[in-house]
Amino acid sequence: MFSTDIGIDLGTASVLVYIKGKGVVLKEPSVVAFDKDTNKIKAIGEEARLMLGRTPGNIVAVRPLRQGVISNYTVTEKMLKYFIQKAVGKKRFRKPLISVCVPSGVTEVEKKAVEDATYQAGAREVAIIEEPIAAAIGAGIDISKPQGNMVVDIGGGTTDIAVISLGGTVVSASIKTAGDDFDEAIVRYMRQKHNLLIGERTAEDIKIKIGSVYRRPESVSMDVRGRNLVTGLPKTISVTSEETEEALNSATMQIVEAIHSVLEKTPPELAADIADRGIILTGGGSLLCGLEELIEEKTGITTMTADDPLTAVAIGTGKYVEFISERKIK
Repeated sequence: MFSTDIGIDLGTASVLVYIKGKGVVLKEPSVVAFDKDTNKIKAIGEEARLMLGRTPGNIVAVRPLRQGVISNYTVTEKMLKYFIQKAVGKKRFRKPLISVCVPSGVTEVEKKAVEDATYQAGAREVAIIEEPIAAAIGAGIDISKPQGNMVVDIGGGTTDIAVISLGGTVVSASIKTAGDDFDEAIVRYMRQKHNLLIGERTAEDIKIKIGSVYRRPESVSMDVRGRNLVTGLPKTISVTSEETEEALNSATMQIVEAIHSVLEKTPPELAADIADRGIILTGGGSLLCGLEELIEEKTGITTMTADDPLTAVAIGTGKYVEFISERKIK
C-alpha cells in the first residue's frame, strides 16, 4: 500500500511541508484570502500574501494562525488541506501519517485544535511534536544523547527556547515575541519618528534588507515609501540600519531576557554542556542581522545559527515522522 509520511511546520508566517525521502517540498506564507460575502476562498499562500493590505472591501486576506496558535479554525483546516494536496499531488492511495509541530507553551486545547484540523485535512494519524525538539533535530543535533543542548527557535509568532537532553525538553519557555513583533516595532517606530504610516509588508522588507540589532561595521540605508500622517500624501524617506537597531531594541531584549531566565533554571551539569557547546538559533527570525552577536554579548555563551534556519523545524518534524514509523516497524 502506497503512503506518504509528511512533516508540517505550521508557522504563523509560513507553512513548510516535508516529505520523507524528498525533503522540504513546499514553503508558502500562511495567508488565506477569502470573499466575506460568499465565504469562498480566493487564494492561499504566496498569492494571498500579495493581497495583504491591498484588497477591496469584500475580500479579506488573513493569517489563520496567530502567535503559533490557530485563531481561525475553518480557514486553517482548508489551508492545510490545500497545502497537503499541493505537496503530495493527487496520486495517493492511503492517507498519510502527518507530524505537526507546535510551540512549546501551547495548552492541551490548542494542541487538540491542531490535531483535529490535521485529521480533517486528511491525515491517517497525527503526531504532535514541540517546536524546539523539531528545531534541534533539523539543526543536526543528536538529541538522544545525555548532553545539554540549547535551541532558540525564533519564528513569526513565537520564540521557543529549550534545553534538550536525552530526547526530551528539560527546561523550556515560549514567548509571544518574534518576527511579527519585529515588523510591528518598525511600523511603530516609523509612525512615531517620521510621521510615516507603512504597511506590514514594507516593514518586513526593511527588516530583511537593512534590519539590524547590533551595530554594523558600516551603516546601510534604504528608501521607504508610505503615507505622511501630517499631509495624508504619499512620501518617501531614507531609513538607516541604526534606526532599525533603535526600533527593534525592546523586542530583541525580551528574547534575550527569556534566554537568560531559561539558563537560570537549567540544572548545573546541563548548563556546563551549553557553555561548551553554545546556543543554536533556528527559525526565520534568527536571520536578523546582529542577533548572534547580541545574544553572545549578553549571555557570554557562543551563539551560532543553524545551517538552514528557515527549514530546520520542517526537516526536524519530518525526521520525527521517520523516527515514529521506524519504531512502529520494529
